[in-house]
Amino acid sequence: MTTFDKREEGFEKKFAHDEELQFKAMARRNKLLGLWAAGILGKSGPDADAYAKEVVMSDFEEAGDDDVLHKVAKDLADKGISEQQIRAQMNELLAVAVAQIQAGN
Repeated sequence: MTTFDKREEGFEKKFAHDEELQFKAMARRNKLLGLWAAGILGKSGPDADAYAKEVVMSDFEEAGDDDVLHKVAKDLADKGISEQQIRAQMNELLAVAVAQIQAGN
């Protein structure tokens, strides 16, 4: 194996690792968002966990964050929470999720 091949293999492994971390961070963010929204909806315990799981699963409906945003926005529509507020919460929670994953939690 040449140096170039080893280098290419290293880049491929790093790319796969980065993609896996991004997937985990987004899933964690969606779970945290679901728990946040569940609290606003008055859910707790197993009901909050079940709702958070629904939010995580909604991310598989279409590419990007819009599917998650629309699900939570629809559920919180009568609570006076705007899409901008939800998007801001998503951004904050992504930072929390990344920190948790980096810390090994």
